[in-house]
Amino acid sequence: MKRLSKADRIMDGCIYFLLISFSIITLVPFINIFNKAVSEEWAVVSGQVGLLPVGFQLETMTFVITSATFLRSFQVSVFITVVGTLMSLVITALTAYPLSKKQLKGGKILLVLFVFTMLFNGGIIPNYLLIRQLGLINNVWSLILPSMLSVFNLLVIKSYYESLPESLEESAKMDGARYGTILFRIILPLSGPVLATIALFYAVQYWNDFFNAMLYVSDPKLKPLQLYLRDIVMDASNLREDRKLDDVMNVTPEGIRSATVIASTVPILLVYPFLQKYFIKGVLIGSVKG
Repeated sequence: MKRLSKADRIMDGCIYFLLISFSIITLVPFINIFNKAVSEEWAVVSGQVGLLPVGFQLETMTFVITSATFLRSFQVSVFITVVGTLMSLVITALTAYPLSKKQLKGGKILLVLFVFTMLFNGGIIPNYLLIRQLGLINNVWSLILPSMLSVFNLLVIKSYYESLPESLEESAKMDGARYGTILFRIILPLSGPVLATIALFYAVQYWNDFFNAMLYVSDPKLKPLQLYLRDIVMDASNLREDRKLDDVMNVTPEGIRSATVIASTVPILLVYPFLQKYFIKGVLIGSVKG
């Protein structure tokens, strides 16, 4: 093993120091919010909660996660995320396969049209008019269909398909396999890392989206968790008004906001450990051809 010079060790030390510093800076807001969610009421009101909790209580967190409105919004978000991710992954994978073939007539023109949509779009008002004309206002599908295909994710999967050896398909064609058989029995089974990565991208996108819900949904029963979180952040007293006096005596609006943020963030964070091993591999393989 080559021994590092003094200059190299100093440089490595500076890099590690910067990475650790940036990681701490990133975590500080989340730690502060978590501490407010579990600290005593008087400490939250007086602004004494910092990087460490003051006291400990779970009343605020229990108050938030047992709210009927929170549970309903949580169910809506889970439905949107699961169904939207599955449908988006299927559509993106199927669309990327023919675009990865050089022999596709008009393939370059189609690709340019897809990329064009990344740079230009109709805007908020035309999109709203389209959704209204389709009869999707106050419909849960208005939160799924507009975001079903991401061109960036399409290009990543397309690049991954192009990086696979052509001999795989050629040998399958010699055995009489058609494109559908090749895609579902050869290409997709080999695309696990990139598909897992894109699934994570879509899941985070659907879970965190509140803008479409703000535009297309006014029915409280269809509000996803992120729109509910926005309403709580703007006015946490709305949640307190629906509960009994004994339930709200030991909770504060600031504590409610913090607990809601934690409850909204934790579910998507739990997904990362299961897909982490595919994440970097999928992005790197999908971004480099050959």
